[in-house]
Amino acid sequence: MRFLSTKAHGVIDYLVGLLLIAVPWIFGFAQGGMETWIFVLAGVGALIYSFFTEYELGVVKLIPMPMHLLFDAMSGIVLATSPWLFGFNDYVYLPHLLFGLFEIGASLITHKVPGHRTSAAMDRR
Repeated sequence: MRFLSTKAHGVIDYLVGLLLIAVPWIFGFAQGGMETWIFVLAGVGALIYSFFTEYELGVVKLIPMPMHLLFDAMSGIVLATSPWLFGFNDYVYLPHLLFGLFEIGASLITHKVPGHRTSAAMDRR
């Protein structure tokens, strides 16, 4: 049931990466602890591994798309569970849970082969 193109996923990667960094301040829960830093780290991480992914919007194409999607899923799991893992769930948990689930979902619906590679392979047939 993978229907999201890798190109669209790439656009989402860079936008969400920047958004993740800003979320604690946008939603007003930034206190300088793990509730804040987990978002910043997830955002910076997403931007870095997106930059190095073998897809249309990757700049240095080193990371295969399936590995990128695994990174997305792992990041989503950590983000979604972080309020309970790090003990700040009494203060804030919903943004972490929702953005984490979004990352997991994106990893499950995105094609594993970049569109430009799929097209080239089909042209050879």
